[in-house]
Amino acid sequence: MNIEQIFINNHAWIAEKLKTDSDYFKNLALGQNPEVLYIGCSDSRVTAEELMGVNPGEVFVHRNIANMVTNIDLSAMSVINYAVNHLEVKHIVVCGHYYCGGVKAAMQSADLGILNPWLRNIRDVYRLHRAELDAIQEEEQRYNRLVELNVQEQCVNVIKTSDVQKAFKSRNLVVHGWVFDIKTGKLLDLKIDFNHILHEIMEIYRII
Repeated sequence: MNIEQIFINNHAWIAEKLKTDSDYFKNLALGQNPEVLYIGCSDSRVTAEELMGVNPGEVFVHRNIANMVTNIDLSAMSVINYAVNHLEVKHIVVCGHYYCGGVKAAMQSADLGILNPWLRNIRDVYRLHRAELDAIQEEEQRYNRLVELNVQEQCVNVIKTSDVQKAFKSRNLVVHGWVFDIKTGKLLDLKIDFNHILHEIMEIYRII
């Protein structure tokens, strides 16, 4: 990649935006009021705004390897806190994607150094759903099903947080689990039945 080309692209982008709206950047500088918090994967093939067809200022975005939400990740916890309490988003989306390198790495028996503690969270998801996953004979299908189950578990982790639990009580905050299919470009809603999943575990995780 030619780094200088990036700056050329930037100037062209500015000109394109100003051509349709001369106050575009002036209005952008006034602040943000997104209704969606998007938690996705850092994979370079999965760009949040582009796959959703939204503009700057419409979605608050947090990305990391394999779209994880762990309670000791201060970055993710801070993003959720800010999005829920200050931006007052109406929707939180956890979006994974098929053929995720992080999920695939977690399925391998290999020492990956600093990545080990991060990937162990995905291996914990495998352990929770081992019976279902081991019953899938075809490796690619098992791999993609783990992607889906990882999204589900990260959504549950979102709901475990005190910020989200408080928002559930005070306003209509909705959590969604999605998967992006890189092979087709389609965005898939997993339609996770959170009421069913949380019925028993919230006895343990309820904070308020």
